[in-house]
Amino acid sequence: MLSTVLSVLIVAACGNKSQQSTEETLRVTVEQAAPSAEFNRTPYVGVVEEEQSTMVSFTGMAVLKSVKVSEGQPVRKGQLLATIDDAQARHALDAAKSALDQALDAKARMKQLHDKNSLPDIKWVEVESKVQQAQATYDMCKKSLEDCAAYAPCSGVVGSKIMAVGENVLPTEPVLTILSIDRVKVRVSIPEREIASITAQTPSTITVEALPGESFNGKAIEKGVSADAVTHTYDIRILLDNPQQRLLPGMVAKVMLQESDVAEAPLTLPVKAVQQATDKTLFVWVVRDGKARRQTVTIGKTNGNRIAIASGLAEGEKVIVEGYQKVGDGTPVVFDE
Repeated sequence: MLSTVLSVLIVAACGNKSQQSTEETLRVTVEQAAPSAEFNRTPYVGVVEEEQSTMVSFTGMAVLKSVKVSEGQPVRKGQLLATIDDAQARHALDAAKSALDQALDAKARMKQLHDKNSLPDIKWVEVESKVQQAQATYDMCKKSLEDCAAYAPCSGVVGSKIMAVGENVLPTEPVLTILSIDRVKVRVSIPEREIASITAQTPSTITVEALPGESFNGKAIEKGVSADAVTHTYDIRILLDNPQQRLLPGMVAKVMLQESDVAEAPLTLPVKAVQQATDKTLFVWVVRDGKARRQTVTIGKTNGNRIAIASGLAEGEKVIVEGYQKVGDGTPVVFDE
């Protein structure tokens, strides 16, 4: 890590700067050293997904007669979604009703004989069995007719309409999907070298371009246990509350994961502000009493174009981040507050 950081640091021409006239006042840009909580957050790109996707289908085979909803429409549990042609189911129910009525009528007639002991018990059992069979057939036909209408099994929004009116529907073939988005999940691919540091309780902050200026705090994290064979990444899913359903499946999200092993935020500076002397020591230029002063520092890890200062710098010190190329130890400088 250190060798990578040093490759982007600017080698200081200390000899030349010491000869620079201290009478010349230079204008510089400074940054006040301060802890950065964001520094310990690793950025990733994720995609919003529904918490649950439910396929809506029919148990029978028929022609799709109507679809009562459109994609993206909110639906409530029990709401009528679609129907298939029910003519055959109605005819079957009418036939079953006639058979049941006939069986019940026969039972009523035979009961009179049975009560007078004029009908053997075995015949009475046969009569009752026929009634039960007719009742079962009727119930099945009634259920088949009811199944010609599909109702929402849960509340949510219509995700996609898979079939169109007039198409033949096969049993269990999906017609549309219902997405549960009162809570959503953000799917993120994590490199295998980093997956071990992420736990179910790792703090996270999510932002999406569709909702500028807003951020969301992630809840529990689900970690995948199977890596992608090509990219060598693991999928994690971060749970988010979404009561107003503003986060929609497919939105691209920026995910910041807080490292779980960091106790406090470090002081950070732009990488370019840290320089290397000829003796390999690292230093920054700070402003004290209106003059540039060289301050030796030790560094930590980098995150993008920022670098952590492990020691040598106090919080609140003003560090030159622009114009340091021309200053020397003791050079008078001015800067905008």
